[in-house]
Amino acid sequence: MRIAIGNRQRAVAIESELLRHIGKRALALCLPHPGPEKTLLPELERVDVWIVSDRRSAALHERFFNLAGPTDVITFQHGEIVIASGVAVRQARAHRQPLWRELARYLVHGLLHLHGYTDAQPAQAAAMWRVQERLLRAALRGLPKPAVG
Repeated sequence: MRIAIGNRQRAVAIESELLRHIGKRALALCLPHPGPEKTLLPELERVDVWIVSDRRSAALHERFFNLAGPTDVITFQHGEIVIASGVAVRQARAHRQPLWRELARYLVHGLLHLHGYTDAQPAQAAAMWRVQERLLRAALRGLPKPAVG
C-alpha cells in the first residue's frame, strides 16, 4: 500500500517528504494492529493525505458534517485524510511541539479512523488517543530530528 502527501495550501511550509516517511512507518505499524470495528485500511491501494488551508477544511467540515469551522483531521473512508494546516500550527504552539510532529499525529489519527477507530464518544476518543500516541511514538522512534519546526 502506498501513502502520498499533497500540500494544497501556501501559508505554512510543510516537510512533505518527512511526513510521507512517517506516514509509511505509521501505516506499517497500524495495519497489523487490531482495529475495534471493521477496517477498510487493508483493502485500500493507497492513502492520500492532503494538507489544506483552514478555509478549505471549514468548507469540507460544513459540507460533509454540517459543522462550522475548520477541524484538525477529516478522514474519508475511500482513503483520503485531510489535515488543516492552520489548526495544526495553533495546536503545535499550544502543545509546545514542532509542527511536523503535530502533522504526524493527525496523520496517525486519520489512519486509525480508516482502521475502524472512532472518537464520537468520550470513551472511544480516550481509547483512540492511547493507541494513536503509542503508534506515533513508535513511528517516530529512531528518526533524526528535522532541522526546522
